[in-house]
Amino acid sequence: MNIITHETILEPAENERLNSLCGPYNDNIKQLEKRLGIEINYRGNQFTLVGDEICVKAADEILQSLYKLTKHKQQLVDIEPEQIHLAIKESGALEKVAQHLPAHALYDGGKLVMIKTKRGVIKPRTPNQASYIANVMNYDITFGIGPAGTGKTYLAVAAAVDALEKQHVRRILLTRPAVEAGEKLGFLPGDLSQKVDPYLRPLYDALFEMLGFEKVEKLIEKNIIEVAPLAYMRGRTLNDAFIILDESQNTTIEQMKMFLTRIGFNSKAVITGDITQIDLPRHQKSGLRHAIEVLNNVDDISFNFFLSEDVVRHPVVARIVNAYEKWERNEEQQRAEKKRAHDNTNQE
Repeated sequence: MNIITHETILEPAENERLNSLCGPYNDNIKQLEKRLGIEINYRGNQFTLVGDEICVKAADEILQSLYKLTKHKQQLVDIEPEQIHLAIKESGALEKVAQHLPAHALYDGGKLVMIKTKRGVIKPRTPNQASYIANVMNYDITFGIGPAGTGKTYLAVAAAVDALEKQHVRRILLTRPAVEAGEKLGFLPGDLSQKVDPYLRPLYDALFEMLGFEKVEKLIEKNIIEVAPLAYMRGRTLNDAFIILDESQNTTIEQMKMFLTRIGFNSKAVITGDITQIDLPRHQKSGLRHAIEVLNNVDDISFNFFLSEDVVRHPVVARIVNAYEKWERNEEQQRAEKKRAHDNTNQE
């Protein structure tokens, strides 16, 4: 990263226009700092920007252009958070930064992959994890795809907690499709909430580890943290939120589309899943598989694929993953050989 200090002046110096640009409690400036990973200090109409050169130049252009919009036909115009969001998108700064930050550099202790929670600092253990965290921070929508134990969900929850504690978002929403993995929900005891809670338990566990049980309970009571089945997301628009869709391999195509179109301004979504563990009926295509095919070339969406080498659970888990992958390859090879033999027999 090429860190620079840059000074810029917004003219003419008018306090009302400067207040409109910065927003109430400097919220607009904080959003620029957070999204671009820079530091902004100002006195009057003189601004000092510190950070990566690409992001600093983008911030300078955004401040200058939005300051011009604060006055229209002699009328004061307030700058809204949505305008900041769109200006950052149009600048393309985040994509440029991501291209110039290789995973190994981030893994070696780069600033972007350090996630701080009250329970400690969480660092990636593999280059793929480092690249994943960097993309979560740089993109509005990030897919984390890979086998169990690679840290997909844990790192996403850590990033969400970090964003909430820094007041970059107002709430966290964690969701999963409630799909039976061999069992039937109807045979579980209790009401709907008690039936669904076991499916959401891994998300609760990650939150408890990072924030503590009591704080998580209080935040859930205040609806600052919401843990709910995917079906509860329909019809909602989610602004100022960090949204995590876990076990997304068990979404249908319609559910995945519904979820992705819920995302509002100043929100970030992380979608995690393992396409080798799909519990949907055989005739239904996984929404995650479909999204990989359809959205692979869409701007502002990042796809991250984990390998068995990224498993950070007990070492035997990586060996189990490798064994299943080897078995699946052998099964595919045997099916291909049987098909060739069958085709040759028919030709004769």
